[in-house]
Amino acid sequence: MPTWFITGCSTGLGRALAEAVIGAGHNAVVTARDITNVADLADLAPDRVLPVTLDVTQPDQIGSATRQALDRFGAVDVLVNNAGYGYRAAVEEGDDAEVRTLFETHFFGAVAMIKAVLPGMRERRRGAIVNISSIGAQVTPAGSGYYSAAKAALEGMSGALRSELAPLGISVTIVEPGAFRTDFAGRSLRQSAVPIDDYAGTAGQRRKENDTMHGNQAGDPAKAAAAIVAAVEASEPPAFLLLGPDALALYRYTADARASEIAKWEEVTSGTDFD
Repeated sequence: MPTWFITGCSTGLGRALAEAVIGAGHNAVVTARDITNVADLADLAPDRVLPVTLDVTQPDQIGSATRQALDRFGAVDVLVNNAGYGYRAAVEEGDDAEVRTLFETHFFGAVAMIKAVLPGMRERRRGAIVNISSIGAQVTPAGSGYYSAAKAALEGMSGALRSELAPLGISVTIVEPGAFRTDFAGRSLRQSAVPIDDYAGTAGQRRKENDTMHGNQAGDPAKAAAAIVAAVEASEPPAFLLLGPDALALYRYTADARASEIAKWEEVTSGTDFD
């Protein structure tokens, strides 16, 4: 049976995915910075579930978690880079240290996890990597510039990685969820400490104190988890998977707006070659 390694399983989509994978009869390495938040998942199937402490910004913990997975199950067949959190701030408001930590988690942590499992996948000539992004990477809403940038970096890397690994029998899938009923806009959400009044009508509308989304999202994390499992198990896993009708509508709106802008400036775009 395949072994899934999922980062960020304490709540939300990561936990729903862990439950779906366990329910499907697969082995699961379930991780969280505080292992007590995932210990109960082992009760679902003690012989198939390994809870592990993992902060993806800590290289030693990545090495330890990977070794534990290999010692217990012999291989990692599916890696899901899900660990992360929301960060909201106008670009000018963003704290440099907080932004670097955001990228360490969403981008560099994911890269480190990929590098940890790829040697085994390459040796076996099979495997799947799933990187959880966000529709925010396309929409780039005011107040989420840094979060969108971190996810866009993850997507850019993933596209190249897919081309590199396809000949080796390893798939790479980017998942862009819309709004799902998780802790993303609640407990897990971080934001700049000091708002700037000039951004109250733009980035300020996405601050915790002004956000009415939390607890009202239409997306069901259990259904999202089932969709991810189905995508990984498909004969040809998708390169790109949108989750949620809101994500689909926003993607199409953004694509149409971009196409319109390209058409408006087409003459200028096409006039830059040497005569």
